[in-house]
Amino acid sequence: MKVLVAENNPQMLQQLCDILDKEGYVTLPAADGAEALQIYRRQSPDFVCLDIMMPDPSGYDVCREIRKTDAKTPVIFISAKSETADKVTGLEVGADDYIVKPFDVLEVVARIRAITRRCMAVKTSPENTEGQIFWLNGLKVMPRELRAEQAGKIIELSLRDIKILRLFHDNKGKVVDRNALLDHCWGAHIMPESRTVDWHISQLRKKIEKDPANPQFIKTLHGVGYKFEEMPGGGQTTS
Repeated sequence: MKVLVAENNPQMLQQLCDILDKEGYVTLPAADGAEALQIYRRQSPDFVCLDIMMPDPSGYDVCREIRKTDAKTPVIFISAKSETADKVTGLEVGADDYIVKPFDVLEVVARIRAITRRCMAVKTSPENTEGQIFWLNGLKVMPRELRAEQAGKIIELSLRDIKILRLFHDNKGKVVDRNALLDHCWGAHIMPESRTVDWHISQLRKKIEKDPANPQFIKTLHGVGYKFEEMPGGGQTTS
């Protein structure tokens, strides 16, 4: 899923891209309004994050320009302008959400996940299997909701968590090496170190394993990769 991020402060732009990259999105950074519109027209992002106080043109004007031909792509304003009038203007020009700086990272992640659920609900068709529910043992994974359910407990997942679990599902009984995880779940354009995979698997274990230090499901095969352990009678088929 591609996200256009327009922000004229380089440090803030990098921070937002890092947050999105960690969640599993492909980021399209823009340093000003003109570049944002160029990237939007060329890349057709799935949603857009805009600063307001950008030169050439402002975030408000970028949103207005997008809404002339596109009423569906979600737009989030992330701005230091915190007055009620600023928020009202942002919503009136067509934004779906408005986040005030300085922001809490967890709040940004929650708002982005909410937008992602909306995007996936709209774009998923009966012919598209990416959004369909699938099972891994007793874990019911719901991609369109960015959630899983296990023994009646709801588990919040990132887009990258979903990609990893989908890869395990599609390779049941097989070892998935780190290169396959990097290519499928991070993409060829990003080359994180191998320990990035290990760290993310450890975080995923904390969400789905009863005892993450002694995992039942995601097994490590040292020097090779990972395998999702199938438990007899432990799951259901894709629905």
